[in-house]
Amino acid sequence: MAATEPSTRDSQSIRDALSIRDSHSMKDTAFDLKDLVIAYAKQETLDPLKALGRFVAFGLAGALFLAVGTVLGALAAVRAIQTETEPHLAGNLSWVPYVGGILLASIIAVGAASRIGKSQP
Repeated sequence: MAATEPSTRDSQSIRDALSIRDSHSMKDTAFDLKDLVIAYAKQETLDPLKALGRFVAFGLAGALFLAVGTVLGALAAVRAIQTETEPHLAGNLSWVPYVGGILLASIIAVGAASRIGKSQP
């Protein structure tokens, strides 16, 4: 058999492939195309949006926990200063523990804000 002449098995498989392709109507092809486009749109739009929503939800939950923890930490610092310096920071100096709590919360807030946008090593 010559190298350029197709074998009967190759020509038969080509005829089978053509007959399978011809058996699909244009209507079936259009429905398949529609299903393919819908699946692609879901894959490329909805899946990334779900992942982004999960990322935002965890970020908001973390921010809420940090905010509550900072407030409770500042209150604990105020109460500790009030308790430990009871006779000295009473009367006209009763505002000093509150300034200490505000300073502590401010230092934590500045430290957190300085980390925004920086990649971790």
